[in-house]
Amino acid sequence: MPGETELFLEVQRAYEVLSDPQRRALYDATLADEQAGPVPLACAVSYSRDKLVPLEESQLVYALLEAEPSASAAEAADVPLNLCLALDRSTSMTGEKMDLAKAAAIRMVRMLRPQDLFSLVVFGDRAEVLLSSGLRRDSNQSQSRIQAIQPGGATEIYRGLEAAMAELRRGLEPSRANHLILLTDGHTYGDEQACLRLAEEAARLNISISGFGVGSDWNDVFLDELVGRTGGNSTYVSSPQEIEHLLVEKFRMISKILIDNVALQTQTAPGVKLTYAFRTQPAGGPIELQEGLQLGPVVQDLPLRVLFEFSIEPSASKNSEVTLLDGTLHAEVRNRPTPWSPMKLHLQLQVDGKAAQQPPPASIMGALSTLALYRLQERARQEAKAGEYEAATRHLRNLAARLEAQGEHGLSKTAILEAQNLERIKGLSEKGGKEIKYGTRALLLPPPEPAP
Repeated sequence: MPGETELFLEVQRAYEVLSDPQRRALYDATLADEQAGPVPLACAVSYSRDKLVPLEESQLVYALLEAEPSASAAEAADVPLNLCLALDRSTSMTGEKMDLAKAAAIRMVRMLRPQDLFSLVVFGDRAEVLLSSGLRRDSNQSQSRIQAIQPGGATEIYRGLEAAMAELRRGLEPSRANHLILLTDGHTYGDEQACLRLAEEAARLNISISGFGVGSDWNDVFLDELVGRTGGNSTYVSSPQEIEHLLVEKFRMISKILIDNVALQTQTAPGVKLTYAFRTQPAGGPIELQEGLQLGPVVQDLPLRVLFEFSIEPSASKNSEVTLLDGTLHAEVRNRPTPWSPMKLHLQLQVDGKAAQQPPPASIMGALSTLALYRLQERARQEAKAGEYEAATRHLRNLAARLEAQGEHGLSKTAILEAQNLERIKGLSEKGGKEIKYGTRALLLPPPEPAP
């Protein structure tokens, strides 16, 4: 009987949701109105504690949101791309970095499918559209143009982003995965705010941005903020030899995007504050706490996972139940002609002073344990920036001990060396700081897929 397997899988998924009280509660909370049409996401949530207790001090609670494509959304396969690579060709890219970046761009051209749009922008202190957005391009001609790229000039990221956005707008369609990949090895000066405003415009157009920083002389704080405003992530490329592998890996992930730019409009109750949000997959990174949280994409076979931290004031915990978050999820599904209605999201816990606390689910425990390492380095960086060197050194040594206990010997050694740098020169090295930041962030990510 046609569709019998699909029907069985749907019944099995429904049973799993309905038999789990937490998943059933979340499913009920996210149901759209009957007239609203299909929902794009199947959601589940788990909490760090089953109930809150009334306290005379603030308390923290964590919620892990897992969202995967609904059965209807999962039908959207072979999503066409609208992709632009903005490549820094400033003087600092001379040599091996530029050679390997060109090899990566050529590899991406060869991987394009007939339905994909691709453009390439190169920039220094001015931008040039090397390959304009189009279909069925001449691969040999494109490769020749890429090979002819010559480094020169300073780094002005805004010029590259502006030209790349213009190319993406030419092929902008809701049915495509619209994405900008930025690769740079340097700081940009004086145009940071213009870049951030452009990122906000990209988010409104459902264009996501990924950033790749090569070497150590680039501004990771700025790049994180830039891509975070679109639900994207930044990646540390520690050596030129990693450029091709990481860009190709990103290309493959973008090709699997089913739902792009999941955004959460939130409202918390009095006495409750959302203090932190971190995406653990498909691409790890902190989520900027702004109006309309950009949670990121949902890809095939890899649910979107976001860990939220809430601070509960004593006044809120005196109620019989506490609403952690009341909001709506907005998502665009590729290759679907009909629009999708926003989904309600309601996170709530009961308050019971007599209730025995159950141990947190393993999924939350694992995420919290690893996230604690990332937040330790975050705290140390903030303290070092504020001149609190003794506290920063103490947190780095604590981080090193915990990394060593988990078998992360190389990362532990880097943390020790940076603690010594703080004691000796009152600062972190650019290279060591990035290795610790992106190394601890990578511990949160799922294992990479084997190469085909």
